[in-house]
Amino acid sequence: MPTRRVLSLCALWVICCLPFSAQAHRFAPTLLQLTELESGDYNVVWKTPAQRNSPVPLAPVWPEGCQVLSTSATQPEGTGLVTTVQLGCAGDSGARMVGRSLAVDGLADNQASVMLMLNLQDGRQYQQVLTAEQPSFTVPEAPGAVRVMGEYSVLGMDHIWRGLDHLLFVFGLLLLVGGGKRLLWTITAFTVGHSITLSMVTLGFFNYPVALVEFTIALSIFWLALALTSKNDNSLSRRHPWWLAGGFGLLHGMGFAGALAATGLPEGNLPLALLFFNIGIEAGQISFIAAILLLWWLLRRAIEPWQAQLRPVPVYVLGGLSAMWCIERGLEVLA
Repeated sequence: MPTRRVLSLCALWVICCLPFSAQAHRFAPTLLQLTELESGDYNVVWKTPAQRNSPVPLAPVWPEGCQVLSTSATQPEGTGLVTTVQLGCAGDSGARMVGRSLAVDGLADNQASVMLMLNLQDGRQYQQVLTAEQPSFTVPEAPGAVRVMGEYSVLGMDHIWRGLDHLLFVFGLLLLVGGGKRLLWTITAFTVGHSITLSMVTLGFFNYPVALVEFTIALSIFWLALALTSKNDNSLSRRHPWWLAGGFGLLHGMGFAGALAATGLPEGNLPLALLFFNIGIEAGQISFIAAILLLWWLLRRAIEPWQAQLRPVPVYVLGGLSAMWCIERGLEVLA
């Protein structure tokens, strides 16, 4: 199919440009959560990724008039390291943080973002994504739903764009089905699948073994690579790819849910945050597909003479990376 060859070559170009390694990105968000206690002090949870991108440390910057009363020993938790801090701030109860700024140093050096969550005794809750462009947050009188919508959309997009394994699965679907209605139905099935498990896990309907799900996500990419090597156009995966996409989408949704759980959800706006985290994932996925098609449109004439020789390469890269992830994550399951 010409469209499939087109997408194969485009996939090769993008894969070669991606800064990947044998270790796929495991979403390890940085979280700064402050909860006001009855005493007026703040219990602070500071969670950073165990694997750092820079020797420059990530460090919270406390508001003026606040001081650290105690600090716990750092403990590993999942893919992150957690430190608990007791923070004391001068001022009247319920207003100690209003009008003050919270910030994090080292965001640009680590190419990181931080989810800041603040819970006050009077029920007010605030969420803010801190980035290199906006490393601080001044606490207003009252939080707004619009802020939650924007911040969790950004988190969803950040996760899909940083998750090389998820992106490679979408790559594989493009290579398998080509374009047109088949692509629409296949991507829709993947979206429905991961939306179901993302919602159910986040709302607490069931739990799952994280290491096993990470292994099966890698296995889904390897399975897709095997389907791409098959010359049987009557195989189930080629005739009805939406079943493959929807089924494996259920697994990927559990991976997304783990990311969201690690970040945290605002109790007062949980459905809204869940909805817009999912919308952010979809926006990132659609923009990724659009970027592939745009790149192909720009490059198709230049690489047309080598089309036959280059066509298998993206499939082998897909299979090789997923096989390494399967071995690595399989050992984690057995550990």
